[in-house]
Amino acid sequence: MEWNRVLLGDNLELMAEFEDGSFQLVYADPPFNTGKAQSHQKVRTFADENGDRTGFGGRRYRTEAVGESSYADSFDDFTDFLSPRLSEVHRLLDESGTLYLHIDYREAHYVKVLLDGIFGRECFLNEIIWAYDYGGKSKRRWPAKHDTILVYVKDPERYYFDSESVDREPYMAPGLVTPEKAAKGKLPTDVWWHTIVPTNGGERTGYPTQKPAGILRRMVTASSRPGDLCLDPFCGSGTLGAVCQELGRDFVLLDSNPEAVEVTRRRLAAD
Repeated sequence: MEWNRVLLGDNLELMAEFEDGSFQLVYADPPFNTGKAQSHQKVRTFADENGDRTGFGGRRYRTEAVGESSYADSFDDFTDFLSPRLSEVHRLLDESGTLYLHIDYREAHYVKVLLDGIFGRECFLNEIIWAYDYGGKSKRRWPAKHDTILVYVKDPERYYFDSESVDREPYMAPGLVTPEKAAKGKLPTDVWWHTIVPTNGGERTGYPTQKPAGILRRMVTASSRPGDLCLDPFCGSGTLGAVCQELGRDFVLLDSNPEAVEVTRRRLAAD
């Protein structure tokens, strides 16, 4: 079968076409079931001395809306929606493979129980917290500034994990370790501090809920080898495919939203 493809359709039907154990890594970022329509306004920034924004060096800019994209993010029973799809993911993972499931903090505890039933509690590897500082600041509660990534392996005795190749982080107290260790940095923990995709950055596609390449690069580097095959059943803006192209992995990306498929194909063709 030909790899490095972006397919439009119901991921449950499309995943059924692949053989058992086809994929080394699955990254899944399903809709978060917020009950709202997720939207993103696409804007373009222009230099304008009478503009409404001030940038670096006091330069003035104006922004102009150039379009908007959106999708519905609501399910009557989220776990009923996910359960058959995660069962297919389990079937499709290689015995040394890993699932990274990117989920909203409001659903994480329900989905954790679901995954324990599908994979087995012994196959739970990590709960990764992706922390960022962006968006509104509530004054009635602690502002929510993180997503949850649940990590499960197919076989707890055989899964692949390459800690030596992962990007390192600075020590918070470098004076407490040797100069050699301080220069090398430390292996990331299960809390990842990483900015969202910048609004005017070159990485930005304009697709709602786009995830930064930096956090997927860490997953792909740690849990797959060059030439391995990776799957994203909810590909959105195609970040997994872009990272796989960069790191020499093969990929299959699925989405039921024609706009997502169009954005992804355009993005991968440009990389």
